[in-house]
Amino acid sequence: MEAESAIRNPQSAIGAFMGRWRKELGVALALLLTLAAPFLLKPKESTAPSHYDRRLVIITPHNEKIRHAFGLAFSRHWKQKTGETLYVDWRVGGTSEIALMLRSDYAAAFEYFWTRKLGKPWSREVAQSFANGKIKLPAAAEDKLSTEQEARKAFLESNVGTGVDLFFGGGSFDFEQQANAGILVAADATGKNGLIEIFAKHPAWFSDSAIPASVSGEPFYDPQKRWVGACIARLGIVFNRDVLKRLGIGHEPEQWADLADPRLLGQIALADPNKSGTVTKALEQLIQQQMRLAIEELKKSPGEPMDEKAVTEKGVRIGWDRGLRLIQRICANSRYFTDAATKIPLEVSQGDAAAGMCIDFYGLTFEEQVRKPDGTTRVGFVAPLGGAFADVDPVAMLRGAPEPVVATAFMEFVLGDEGQRLWNYKKGAPGGPERAALRRLPVRRDFYMEENRRWMADAAAQPFEDAKGFTYHKEWTESLFNVIRFVTRVMCIEVHGEQRSAWEMLAQKGFPKRATEVFEDIKLINYQSALDLAAELKRNDKEMEMRKAQEMSASFRAQYERAFHLAKEGM
Repeated sequence: MEAESAIRNPQSAIGAFMGRWRKELGVALALLLTLAAPFLLKPKESTAPSHYDRRLVIITPHNEKIRHAFGLAFSRHWKQKTGETLYVDWRVGGTSEIALMLRSDYAAAFEYFWTRKLGKPWSREVAQSFANGKIKLPAAAEDKLSTEQEARKAFLESNVGTGVDLFFGGGSFDFEQQANAGILVAADATGKNGLIEIFAKHPAWFSDSAIPASVSGEPFYDPQKRWVGACIARLGIVFNRDVLKRLGIGHEPEQWADLADPRLLGQIALADPNKSGTVTKALEQLIQQQMRLAIEELKKSPGEPMDEKAVTEKGVRIGWDRGLRLIQRICANSRYFTDAATKIPLEVSQGDAAAGMCIDFYGLTFEEQVRKPDGTTRVGFVAPLGGAFADVDPVAMLRGAPEPVVATAFMEFVLGDEGQRLWNYKKGAPGGPERAALRRLPVRRDFYMEENRRWMADAAAQPFEDAKGFTYHKEWTESLFNVIRFVTRVMCIEVHGEQRSAWEMLAQKGFPKRATEVFEDIKLINYQSALDLAAELKRNDKEMEMRKAQEMSASFRAQYERAFHLAKEGM
């Protein structure tokens, strides 16, 4: 019928076609704009000069205070050094958004290079392999390459870029992922610019007395010089003293376990670990602390002696279970799982939540904002001793950076004395930020001298000493990083209503034994199951992942409903 109508009235058919085309185009453009918005939108206060000689494009999750301080200071530094006016062009997004954007943009850029420059057909195999760090290239140049190896080799030897120079800020895990993909580089195509130049020019900076290779098992820079830590980030607990007092809690939180107090029901602010690498790192630290405690208990317990390897393996399995149960209880206390980590200290400072997990500078910034003239403040922050370690927020140059010389100078500035002062000097201090203290801890150990401490906002900070209380064992949980995200999603986030109801009933009834056991049953995701799940998730089969998530969420939902009814009956 539609065909006949079109023949009888071609103008009408064309109009209908154009209408559908405009509608579909509008939807596509709207979707594109939505996806691109975090990167297209500029900060409210643009630092773009009316005329500039050079432009440095930096993608970052850093907040506006950090962007302003470093953009202004480095522009002035570059002007003084070269006489050129520099525009620091910030592209802003969350860490997970940045990871998606980089992968997407490099895929598009490499597809153009592969098909137009190399004249080769694009395929699914090429798309999945060019940025796959697990693809090994043969040692001998004459060996025949598979399609996957050929694509990988072509990408690593290319200068493919996306118009962005630097990646600045985020956790070391995110930078390791991008480095392994080949998106971060130690040097540009000439081999003269990049971190490789800075390492050669300032060897003293990369020593145990300044920036060690690692601290407590956590890397402070990439051995292949593709990224380096710029400042230190500690994860911990931000809390409101007034709210804790109102809830009848007489002590301030000191450890992750304090967030599991049932009196904090509905009072814990958390970010979704599937949207925040920072929160996932905090949960990983929580689990590793439980593993270490379990190992120490096994070493002290009487019974048949075991060798150190057997004790460690058993302790890791026990600690994994204990860690997941602790995550269960903390999540049961949560108000929400936000996409924006900055929301957590804001709500805690306003009294809408008693406590939450966050990065140190978020908590310290709000502690300072609400400080009274007498020095007291209702907001506090603590990094759990033995339960948190010093991670770094790195900086790195991207493959195909349009301005490699300026990008190298920026990284050198950040690691040098001028940049390190910006991280923690007080507002208005000589060499400090103009607007507000950034409350970040410098990465260089040699910075923490008396001369600098007199100007520091956190003069008593001892990040390298505090880190001695925690040793990160990557072999225990590093492969389970994405599993922690997945498990938190299916065990807590997607079933939060049922979980919270069960937890509230358990607390009302004094935690009867059987109901509590049902609530805390995590055999579905014990340590071995988690290792198996990690292997499945690596396949990147989204259909399988969705099916698995639905099955596990349904299982936990039923489990919490059963725990609720058992608790209600006092069983």
